[in-house]
Amino acid sequence: MSHGTSARDVVSALKDVHFPAGKEELVQAAVRSGASPEVVKALRAIPPEQYANREEVARSVRVDPDSDLGLSPAQRAEQAREGGRQGQSQHLRDVPKPPVEEELDR
Repeated sequence: MSHGTSARDVVSALKDVHFPAGKEELVQAAVRSGASPEVVKALRAIPPEQYANREEVARSVRVDPDSDLGLSPAQRAEQAREGGRQGQSQHLRDVPKPPVEEELDR
């Protein structure tokens, strides 16, 4: 995924959202506010959860590693590589099963 957006872009696209809010509500609000395609794409990639505030959303999207989230350089690099909410285990992320696993589950 391209990291063509920043945390500031994401937060400004969600200025009219009333929290807590779910993923679909956030995506629709960004579209209504005229957010860039990169911001909408970043929001579509977040886990389908309830978000308590804009900062939580900004920390959950993959953004430009130089974006100002108040994170250390190591944390920014990790977020750029992995995405997702801090502390969220890999097994909790919404990831499709590989075809082999799907076949074994039948």
